[in-house]
Amino acid sequence: MNTTAPVALVTGSTSGIGAAIARRLARDGYSVVLHSRSSVELGTSMARDLPGASYLQADLAHEEARERLVRQVLQERGQLDVLVNNAGISQVIPHGDLLAATPEVWRELHEVNVVAPFRLIAHAQKALIASAELRGKPACVVNVSSHAGVRPKGASIPYAASKAALNHMTRLLALNLAPAIRVNAVAPGLVDTPLTQGWTAAQALWSEKSPMRRAAQPEDIAQVVAMLVASDYLTGEVVLSDGGLNLT
Repeated sequence: MNTTAPVALVTGSTSGIGAAIARRLARDGYSVVLHSRSSVELGTSMARDLPGASYLQADLAHEEARERLVRQVLQERGQLDVLVNNAGISQVIPHGDLLAATPEVWRELHEVNVVAPFRLIAHAQKALIASAELRGKPACVVNVSSHAGVRPKGASIPYAASKAALNHMTRLLALNLAPAIRVNAVAPGLVDTPLTQGWTAAQALWSEKSPMRRAAQPEDIAQVVAMLVASDYLTGEVVLSDGGLNLT
């Protein structure tokens, strides 16, 4: 169906950062399409709670699912104005344990964290250009990266390298898709989510060493994404949002 409200697809949006982004964009007037790999009941329930929202399931590790997701959005909504590539995976491996970072780990992380966002943008490109022409302002892509892609940190070397690749891809796409499509990224540090509840060392690091003296809440990152979506001029930026830990 066509809608007068701009449509935003947020991948990986049934928990944590993605859920906060979806709620923030819905509050900002966007008609949000929620997505997850497996949390179908939760996604459906969230969609009922957000005005104008809907939910779609897809395993973004597979190309046919990526193409289908964009196609379903366009079939249901008739347009796509904002794409937030939040879905990603990680694996904890000590950086010095090189043999544990197997080729399979590298391939899996790269496929979901780098190839999937790129292919979603590729499948959505025509619709995003059409949005820019219709609305008279650039369409928008925001990639959710990590401070591990900026500094030599992170759950594992393959994970950090995948986020570094995502950051550079963001800049390359911003250069090549302008002026019709803006492409930016946010690179969070530690964020308080169910996934990070047991990360006591990281929690201590942020509370003791970061200028803001705390980890981020998902809503802090959603606020940065909302800013990147709202700015019609900003493109090619990777906004590090780690409470200033990078300064120490």
